[in-house]
Amino acid sequence: MKIITNEDAMNELLTPEEKAEVKAEVEAVVLKYKGRGGKRENSGRPRTTAKILKFTKRLTEDEAKFIDYAREHNINYYDLMEK
Repeated sequence: MKIITNEDAMNELLTPEEKAEVKAEVEAVVLKYKGRGGKRENSGRPRTTAKILKFTKRLTEDEAKFIDYAREHNINYYDLMEK
């Protein structure tokens, strides 16, 4: 039993114009759903070339200064907290 591929069937049943039309339709559908996301644009995971996200702190100035100081001096937060 010979296995017939899609290419074999297209060569046997379709004219060159019809094959070109089918390939164009397939490429359009693939392009529509290309990527890792859903149907909406930018609904998937960010690309590796995407900008690096920046974290924002919603703190008072004094709290932000303390956090920056503690990070610079490698202060262990757990030692400062009450147990």
